[in-house]
Amino acid sequence: MSLPILKIAVVGHTNTGKTSLVRTLTRNRQFGDVIDRSGTTRQIVSTDLKVGGKSLIELYDSPGLENAPELIEWMDEQPGDRHDGPARVERLLRDSRARARFDQEARVLELLLAVDVGLYVIDAREPVLEKYQDELAILSQCARPLVAVLNFTASDASLEAQWREALAGVTLHTVVAFDVTVRDPATERRLFEKLKSQLDRFVPTLDAWLEQMARDEEQRLTAATRTVAALLLDVAAARRRIEIHPETIAARELKALQAAVRQREQACVETLLDLYRFSQDDYRSDDTPLADGRWEEDLFDPETLRTHGISAGKHLGMGAGAGAVFDVATGGLSLGAGTLIGALAGSGIGVVRGFGGATLDRLRGLTTVAIDDATLKLLQRRQLHLLQSLRKRGHASQLPVQPETAEDRKEQELTKLLRRARHRPTWSSLNPESNLSEREQALAALADELKSFSSNLEP
Repeated sequence: MSLPILKIAVVGHTNTGKTSLVRTLTRNRQFGDVIDRSGTTRQIVSTDLKVGGKSLIELYDSPGLENAPELIEWMDEQPGDRHDGPARVERLLRDSRARARFDQEARVLELLLAVDVGLYVIDAREPVLEKYQDELAILSQCARPLVAVLNFTASDASLEAQWREALAGVTLHTVVAFDVTVRDPATERRLFEKLKSQLDRFVPTLDAWLEQMARDEEQRLTAATRTVAALLLDVAAARRRIEIHPETIAARELKALQAAVRQREQACVETLLDLYRFSQDDYRSDDTPLADGRWEEDLFDPETLRTHGISAGKHLGMGAGAGAVFDVATGGLSLGAGTLIGALAGSGIGVVRGFGGATLDRLRGLTTVAIDDATLKLLQRRQLHLLQSLRKRGHASQLPVQPETAEDRKEQELTKLLRRARHRPTWSSLNPESNLSEREQALAALADELKSFSSNLEP
């Protein structure tokens, strides 16, 4: 059984955010023109909301009402039944001279007669004036249900309480507080629930759309947190084994790794913007202040010790020779290079393949270059901040998302999964020899952790 298509007209005074409302409901930044100038929309423009590829809701953006006081006087002067609203509107539409005089109002009224419901958009920052009451009186002539949408209610200048009182005075009690610059899925759901209360015939249609909204939100968040998790694993596991001298080679390798990390972060940013249907113009990013990049294994980190088969607090000396002790607190360097190499070679316990291999590298003039914890924490904070900003961002917002400020920053510890990634270079696509299939379980677990964290924050 096919669901009936609901037709909604978005109407109201000039420059109240009608086009912006349609942009927010459709997640389409490109719909119409949004300019802080009267009369931006001169023609009726339509778009739709689809479920399973089929249009369920048609949205019509209309020109702004500008001359309601004169129009209502004209209508009162016309003969005929004053209580037959649709007939009075039809009389206006048939009168060519009147239609030319009240061109925009005629377009809006003609549209309202052809749809199922109207959303009357109000800029809640504006004072309650008689002209708005005249607009409501004219729109009511079409005998269509109206829902008042109080826009820009997040502004400090909002007069929401006064508007609610004024709307009740003209018996319009179906009111939704909204703000097209601040996206709130709960507010959008309330808007469609209000429509359900007015339109019994379209309850199945609206239920189908509400279910689609919930699915989209869940899938979008899942994809976004997986995108951030993939970035963090790539960076945590990224590493280069280089000669400490000459320093020019080390500096070149470090610079190349830093460039790879910046490119990888940019790819993550672009994916998040695309998921939430924004463009690169919607985000002003600062360059990642990468540290020197040298990462030495923390000898007191339990994950480091576990990776190399070492129990914390114990020494490796079995079979290393009389009096030779390998101390995990010093990396064995206190023994001296010659003694250490000889001891490790004869130990017979595989230390050279594990922890001893990194130690020998240092003794041979080699080092591991990777991204340090401070930078990794910064990347995690930046991307989670961007994700939360996009979840809250309305598609009518004109200013770009700003990077987190010092006040926004909260210290976040790296998870065990990221510490494990430090010792799994094959988990990173930034490394020459990567095996991304090996990291899938860790990626799924980290994405779930980030998703749980993000879900607990207000979108």
